[in-house]
Amino acid sequence: MSADRFEELVGDALDLVPAELARAIDNVVVLIEPRNPEDPHLLGLYHGIALTERDSHYGGSLPDTITIYRDAILDICADADEVVDEVAVTVIHEIAHYFGIDDERLHELGWG
Repeated sequence: MSADRFEELVGDALDLVPAELARAIDNVVVLIEPRNPEDPHLLGLYHGIALTERDSHYGGSLPDTITIYRDAILDICADADEVVDEVAVTVIHEIAHYFGIDDERLHELGWG
């Protein structure tokens, strides 16, 4: 799958976020990288301070980041349809971390 097509899928996944929640997302950058250098099997990573943990000292902070790891996702998918599904799950999963939802709860909700 081309890098451009993968980027489109990430954009499509971001469009799945309900408008009310999308409006609440602030100071976050979404990146696409081939792999996480420390954990090459990691599919995505939220790095920042969850919305539920921000306080008055958060102002002026650098943007939080959500990184989606293209090659790691492509490695686990058998076909393009699986890539579409996995990108959506990974993007939603990392956005949920922004909102303070932990992995245990995400697995309960089917976004693990």
